[in-house]
Amino acid sequence: MSDTSVRIDGNTLRLPGGAAVRFIRTLRLPETGTHPLPPGLGEFPVRRVSDYPDTVPEQWRARGGVMLPVYLREAMWLSFGSTTEPAALQVGVGKVCAVSGRPWSNRLARDPQNYVVLPRQPWLDGINSGKGTVRQFVAVPLGLGATVEGQVTGEEVWGGVQLQSFALTEERLAGWREAQRRLRSASGPAMGYGAAMPMAVAAPAPAAAPRSAPAMGLGVGGSMRQEVYRDERPLSDWADTPAGRVFVHLVTPPEWRRITGEAPPPSPVDRAAYTSAGLPWYDYYDQDAEDLAATDVLEGVKPVGDWLGDDHEPWQEPTSDQVKPLGDAPGKPVADGDW
Repeated sequence: MSDTSVRIDGNTLRLPGGAAVRFIRTLRLPETGTHPLPPGLGEFPVRRVSDYPDTVPEQWRARGGVMLPVYLREAMWLSFGSTTEPAALQVGVGKVCAVSGRPWSNRLARDPQNYVVLPRQPWLDGINSGKGTVRQFVAVPLGLGATVEGQVTGEEVWGGVQLQSFALTEERLAGWREAQRRLRSASGPAMGYGAAMPMAVAAPAPAAAPRSAPAMGLGVGGSMRQEVYRDERPLSDWADTPAGRVFVHLVTPPEWRRITGEAPPPSPVDRAAYTSAGLPWYDYYDQDAEDLAATDVLEGVKPVGDWLGDDHEPWQEPTSDQVKPLGDAPGKPVADGDW
């Protein structure tokens, strides 16, 4: 029987079948206009829920998974750069698919496509808004109606981020591995990704008394130039059942300190200062890939500013020479739960 455990490798989530996901801090974009890809400003720290049974809320223990700290209106993107084998990855925001806008499903779908294809999709910065754009993931509290979940379903129950991976069927995966072996034989040895040291984690302890905690979810911010690629494989190439899944809880910085005893990351960097310093932004293009159209559901999602008010942080557009073209050993398993 194959291993269905999700593991933490440093701050990378490694899902069965080779999919790897890191959560990256970034600059929040203005909610008007379309912008280049904002830079990565370091990884969010990721911790297992089961390692803090006495301090996490009871509901989080029931859902299992991992947690990371995020500030109000802080933006993030998901990096898939260490993925080792082809995978179909579903990304949920409050159990709403970030690609199709449809409810969370335990099966892959093609019309509309409800997953991204790894490793071809190098990252995902927000919900699919079509025409070569996405709208940035931005953290907001539950209860205001500002999350994607609240706007699409009319309720805010889940929050967080949900990940679920599907591997190729055994036959297709064997064929892919053989093709890779031939490529390596023809080109010589290749440099692989450096392996991070496994994270030392404690064994789960008995459940503690119930406690509530501020819950966070993802809304949307500004638009940026990024394609969500259409899968070129037939759906039958993918397994019928997921290889693994994980619930990612979003924690406010004060709660992070209370739960883990660790200091949260510093507050998000000032956008104008970053741009004024001449630091890079990015533009990614894959001429051989086809972009997915946006669904009506996701096109109607409004930005968080409609709930939280105008963004008064100063904005300075990057110059053309700041926009850089890009293109053409695991730790202990993460406990899953009921969600």
